[in-house]
Amino acid sequence: MSARDRSLLHRVFSPVTLGAVVLALFTALPLYWMVVNSLKPVTEVGAMPPTLWPGEVTGDNYVSAFVDQGFGRYILNSLVVCLSSTVVVVSLATFAGYALARTPMRGRGPVMIALLMVSVYPPIAVLVPLYVMAREVGMLNSYPGLIIPYVAFNLPFAIWIMRNYMLAVPGGLEDAARVDGASATRTVLSIILPQVRPGVFTAGVFTFTATWTEFLMALTLNSQDAYRTIPVGIALMGTVFEVPYGMIFAAAVVVTAPIAVLVLIFRKSVVAGLTAGAIKG
Repeated sequence: MSARDRSLLHRVFSPVTLGAVVLALFTALPLYWMVVNSLKPVTEVGAMPPTLWPGEVTGDNYVSAFVDQGFGRYILNSLVVCLSSTVVVVSLATFAGYALARTPMRGRGPVMIALLMVSVYPPIAVLVPLYVMAREVGMLNSYPGLIIPYVAFNLPFAIWIMRNYMLAVPGGLEDAARVDGASATRTVLSIILPQVRPGVFTAGVFTFTATWTEFLMALTLNSQDAYRTIPVGIALMGTVFEVPYGMIFAAAVVVTAPIAVLVLIFRKSVVAGLTAGAIKG
């Protein structure tokens, strides 16, 4: 065997390559099983031994999820809550990140530490007082009652992303805008924002993903079916005597698809944003 062949085999069967293959399989197999079971008839979903491919491909589970369970309403609720939360979080994080990165201020260190602590704080620790507050102001079973907590819990991490990325923007751009008479708001929107677009995509994707899959607050604050989001709707499918696994698999596929599309579309921007945040600041 030549040295070139040995080098090729070493690269193919290196620990890094084998580890990547194992990780890919570990991630892909549950997704494959979810999609396959969503296409099986009800009688085949729980069959033993399980089949790796449906004997008869059917879309009945998807029809049942949307027609019998009203899954379309849950999707609409999730879109309203997630898109609203993402827009507010990214907007506030952009200006807050600029203030923490580019303007002189006292106490910047404690502020960043506080933001970091809030970003890792478990929501279940404040769920009871949050429920009481929402009940007192009449915000239970409403969109704002869920959007406001989502913004509060996702904003600190988004600020960290935007602040770290804005540290990479050359200061000469701001100086030139200041000489031209641009205000701070105009500078952020016209000069800084185009330079930190990957950071915006990163913060937006992470915020949307976190709110799209959040379960505990959605279950607690919105108990009416008209305001339930997707995770709660899936969890409450079925009855005490029957669990419609096929329909649950179909709903899970519908939930996963938007996240997969977002990651595929913005993967380069997300990686660039995370990389810049890791080496700057």
